[in-house]
Parts: sequence; structure tokens; C-alpha cells
Amino acid sequence: MAGADELEFPSSYQPHTLDSEPATTTPAQSQEEVNDNPIDQVRLTVPTTDDPTLPALTFRTWVLGIISCFALAFLNQFFGYRRLPLYISSVSAQIVVLPLGQLMAATLPTQKLRLPGMKWSFSMNPGPFNIKEHVLITIFAGTGSNSVYAVNIITIVKAFYFRPIYPMAAFLLSLTTQDSVTMQQIGSGQLGLGVGSFAFDWAAAASFLQSPLATPGFAIINVMVGFIIVIYILLPITYWANTYEAKKFPIFSPHVFSYDGQPYNVSRILNSTTFTFDQEAYDNYSKVHLSIFFIFAYGLSFATLAATLTHVALFHGRSIWQQTRDMLRNQYNDVHTRLMKKNYSVVPQWWFYIILAAVAALSMLTCEGFDKQLQLPYWGIILAMGLAFLFTLPIGIITATTNQQPGLNVITELIIGYLYPGKPLANVAFKTYGYVSMSQAIMFLADFKLGHYMKVPPKSMFIVQLVGTILSSSVYFGTAWWLLTTVKHICHPKLLPEGSPWTCPGDDIFYNASIIWGVVGPLRMFGSLGLYAKMNYFFLIGALAPVPVWVLSRMFPKQKWISLINMPVILSATSVMPQAGAVNFWCWGVVGIFFNFYVYRKFRSWWARHNYVLSAALDAGVAFCAILAYVGLQMHDKLGIQWWGLELDDHCPLASCPTAPGVLADGCPVFS
Repeated sequence: MAGADELEFPSSYQPHTLDSEPATTTPAQSQEEVNDNPIDQVRLTVPTTDDPTLPALTFRTWVLGIISCFALAFLNQFFGYRRLPLYISSVSAQIVVLPLGQLMAATLPTQKLRLPGMKWSFSMNPGPFNIKEHVLITIFAGTGSNSVYAVNIITIVKAFYFRPIYPMAAFLLSLTTQDSVTMQQIGSGQLGLGVGSFAFDWAAAASFLQSPLATPGFAIINVMVGFIIVIYILLPITYWANTYEAKKFPIFSPHVFSYDGQPYNVSRILNSTTFTFDQEAYDNYSKVHLSIFFIFAYGLSFATLAATLTHVALFHGRSIWQQTRDMLRNQYNDVHTRLMKKNYSVVPQWWFYIILAAVAALSMLTCEGFDKQLQLPYWGIILAMGLAFLFTLPIGIITATTNQQPGLNVITELIIGYLYPGKPLANVAFKTYGYVSMSQAIMFLADFKLGHYMKVPPKSMFIVQLVGTILSSSVYFGTAWWLLTTVKHICHPKLLPEGSPWTCPGDDIFYNASIIWGVVGPLRMFGSLGLYAKMNYFFLIGALAPVPVWVLSRMFPKQKWISLINMPVILSATSVMPQAGAVNFWCWGVVGIFFNFYVYRKFRSWWARHNYVLSAALDAGVAFCAILAYVGLQMHDKLGIQWWGLELDDHCPLASCPTAPGVLADGCPVFS
């Protein structure tokens, strides 16, 4: 079997693979390159050499890549409906396929095979398993690990609105797109402020905010500052001051409520025939009320969007202009760019144009066909694409520099809610096309960045991403459809058997957002007819927030820490709440600060060699254990020893209770 020291393929070997990239530089020449990359972490971890003779898009890449993509897509969708969703990253597949690739290199025949009737030939075993194959398999797995946002639409249609949807329409959509209430509110790490909460569980630290070891230290500080301001200053003051009648509702909830604190019955304001908003029924029932956290969650989303545009213009506007000019003049060249330009040809632009045209046509067919079940007209697709085009650059810059990605979901909901009100499925479909187009573009660029650093041929990267996306979309759709049609009462915790994990926390929030923005609409929520019109001031707050930071950074240029204050990240810190709780933030922050400040400064050589490996090992370990626990125990109804730590909560059942006098809620005391 090939050992780890054989992962570098001999430069004299001429492979017969699916690649046809030119080889013009030898490894010896590459080693003469000067490491002039401006980023310290990149200089510490990314090699400045390349062997262009290494085969990349090989038989092993296709076999292991497709299997990894299929497995991660199925497992992530399967575990995504559970009360504690488990995310299995591509790192798990990355670890598993290394010995498998080496096994294939040691056992498969090396002779060339020729397809019948064709001159083209390939080898099942072109030599030792190498790093470029490993990277492409990881990209394959990454397309499977990235969830299909459109599956949320299928889930809320079938499990919450209880309406039929054509399977082909759904598939195309997937393809293109204690006794004191107060004390429990303060102490609950899931449904409250989380004072004193902590968890010794890597999943708690990394499931919602990604690995803290892979997030820059300054970004962690920004997130924790934003989290503390919102959860420990803004939220307590407004709740106990009873702002917006906050005490009638839970302090921390994504659900919608009627005026008397009861869960909102959306069926009372929907026309059962046309599935559209009924104004008369709405007037006779109740306006939609939100928990105080959810109100400010939307306000902060408004602020984040505006702050992103201002921040990028002030802090990165000049560099964007300079790099665009240098790119057009073919002058932007660090060591990695020079190596890639020497050894490989770029992906032709017409490849992208063909995919754009095909996906746009399929998207319009999905929305305009199938009896217009998704309610979104063709112009909604065009507008969503335009929004994604406008915001990909500024949001991509924030993501690239902080590992935190602000979302387009709220602004897309706001726009289509005004333009096409009273249609919930049109709202979520528009949100999906607008948000996912931007998000997938950034993921696509992130994969290309990995390939750029690892010197993988760009055309091979493109092919793997395309095939992986089609395969993973199909598997995510199939898994979701299977669970939605076989698990009785899925996504309805009160109807599920005790201990059932199929509570769908993410889809629950998606459903409530469709009520707020799609059924009722922004005009009746945040406009002149709504209760929360003052939240629109957050657009102005967000637009102005980066300005004093930029001014201070110009006044005191030697104080480098000032320019690290990132207002979009601070304002969007709690954007993953309420799916994530305070306990997740504390675990993530403590671990991240320890490794990215203390260890990075005191033991830099150890950090450079082991930090990302440790992160990958922890991700993979949790994933493997969870799969083994489910396959070996849970699917056979073997839950182990019954003890209080087995329950999927933090033993603070009263944390979600209202505290206003006279409000009735299941399992809660009534205040007088």
C-alpha cells in the first residue's frame, strides 16, 4: 500500500487521466518562487510549490468523490430534521478517503483501458494516490455537505401548510437553488440568556458557527462583542421594560403569536382555495406578534445589510478598484497566482454562460409550470438573480476576511413581500433563488480558492463542482421526500412520540418567516400598517455604524486594532439564533479565543502544524460517533441508560414562558 510519504506523484510520470492541462513548469522551477503572499496564515500553511504532472481528475477521484457526495448529502439531510441537527462536514470524508485512495492505488490494475468505439483511454490506477485527487474528492464531498436551501420550501409545504406539491417541481426547486420563570430565562442556554451555561461538546461549539479553530481571532472577538451587546444589554432591557408587550410572549422564540400570547393560527387568515392572504379574516382575528428577540433579530438583519455595503465601500473600495484594474491588466501576481498561470488554463467563460442560461430556464419552468404551485412569476427569478449579482462581492469580502457570512434572506423577503404580498410560497421561492445564488457563488469561489492554493487544475475543479451539485441536490431531495412521506407527524413536536428527534428546528423558523413576510407581508409587519415600523431605523443605524470606525482608523493609523472592528460582523453576530442558543456562543467563543490568540501567539509553530488538523479531527470524530450511535443503537430503539443528561433540553422548561399577567401557555404558571 502506498504510504503517506508517497502522496507526491513522480514528476517524470506522464498520466493518462481525464485532465488535458498543459505542463510547462517543473517542480524544481516552482521551488524557486518567492513566498510573497501578504497573508500570514497563508504563508504559514500553504506550500509554494507545484508539480503539474500530478493527475487530478482520475478514476479514483470520480469513484470516491461521488460516493462521498452521496453519503454526506443523505446523512446531512437525514440528521437535519432532528432536534439537535448534526452537520457532517467534508472533513469527515476527507479523512476516510485517504486510506481508501491508497488502497485503490495498491490494488487496482495499472494498465490503460479503452472505451469501445473510442480512441480515448484512461487508467484505473495512474500511480500513487496524490494530494490533487484528495482535494477534488474533498470538493465533491463539500457539495454534498452543503445543504440544499430549497428543501425548506418542500418541508413547509408538506409538513406545515399540509398542501400537495408535484415531486418534479420540488426536485427542480432543489436542483436550482427550574420553578422560577425569570431564573430559567436567565440561565437557559437554549431558550434564554445562558448566564453560566457551557457545554463540553464539540458539536455545541461548531454546529452553528463553524469551527472556532478555523475562524480568525479578530472575527471571534467581533462576534462575541455583538452577541454580548444583544443578549445581555439590549434584550434584557427591552424585555423587562415590556417593549412591544414583550412579556406576553417568550423572551427567545422564533414563533409567531396572536394578541393574547397564543400561537398564531395561520390557517385563519389564508384562503383555503387560492392559498393567499384573506384581509377580512385577518382584520377579524389578530395582527402577528413576535418575541422581543425575534423583533430585534429582523432589525439587526436590516442593519447588517446596510453596514455591509458601507463597510466594504469605506474599507475595501480602493483595493477593489486597484485589484480589478490589475486583473484587467494581468498584473495581479502573488506566488500562487504565478504558479497557476504557468501550469494550467482557465475555465472558459462560455461554460458559465451555458449553465446560467440553463438554470435560469429551468427555474422559470419550475415557477411558471406545474400549475404555478410556487406562486412566483418569471420576473421574480430575474430580480432574484440581479440581487445576487449586486451583493455577492460585498458579502463575499466579509466572508473571506472573517469566515462569517451575512445573509440576503431578509432583504429578499422584504422586497418580494412588498412587490408580491400575500403569497407565502412566492416569498420563500424568491428568497431561495436570491439568497442561494449569492451563497452558492461564494461557496463556489471558496472551493476555487482551495484549488488555487493546492494547485488543482481549474477545469477539473469546475467539473467536480458541477457534477457534485447535481448529485447532492438529487440526494437531498430524495432523502427529504422520503422522510416527509414516511415519518408520521414529522416537524410537529407536540404530536410526535416522546423522545422523537424529528422536530425540524430550522424548517420551523423557515415556516414562521413565510408567515411574517409571505402571508402577512412586510407592510403589515414593518410598514405603516404594522407594529414594528420603527425597526426600519436599523437600516440607517447600519449604514452609519462603520463610519466612525473608519474615521478613527484614518486618524490613528498606527492603532491597527481599530481597523479590525467589523460592524457587519458585530451586527450579524446573533443571526444564527434562535436555532443556536447562548450556550453555543460561549463554547465557540472560549475555544476560539484560546486557540487563535493564546496558542497562536505563544506556540505559533504548533498552531501552524496542528491547529487545522485538530479542527478536522474534532469535526470528523463527532460525525463518526453520531453515525455509529444512530446505526448501532438509536435505529434499533436502544437509547442507553435513562438519566437526566440524555434529554434533549437544558432542564429549563419555564424559560419559554410568558410573564405578563393572565397569559395562558402550556406548562407555564399564570401570573396575576
